[in-house]
Amino acid sequence: MFVINENEREYRFGNSGPKYLMRGPRSGFALVQFGPGEDFMAHYHNVMEENFFILEGEVDIVVDGTVHHLVPGDLIHIEPGEVHYVANKGDVAMKMISTLAPFQDGDKVEVENYTY
Repeated sequence: MFVINENEREYRFGNSGPKYLMRGPRSGFALVQFGPGEDFMAHYHNVMEENFFILEGEVDIVVDGTVHHLVPGDLIHIEPGEVHYVANKGDVAMKMISTLAPFQDGDKVEVENYTY
């Protein structure tokens, strides 16, 4: 058992990207934040499924070439093997929760030159 406050962690890219509050042993949990025009490289996972729950702002999440425009209250579930790309095309910051399970460190495979 443990308790953590989000202020004890930092976003990967300063003020944006994922902020991992838990990385295993069985699941991962992160807050993800992107400012206007920011994105995250397309990737997939061989083992882990990933869920995103939108808290603030709007975001485009592309899964296997299909664009899903999500707003607060939306949840998207992404299966292992599905290539996904996240982009904030709006003019305000967005924040969402990301969960990964079963957690496997190093299970992210980046996809170069991804277009949709």
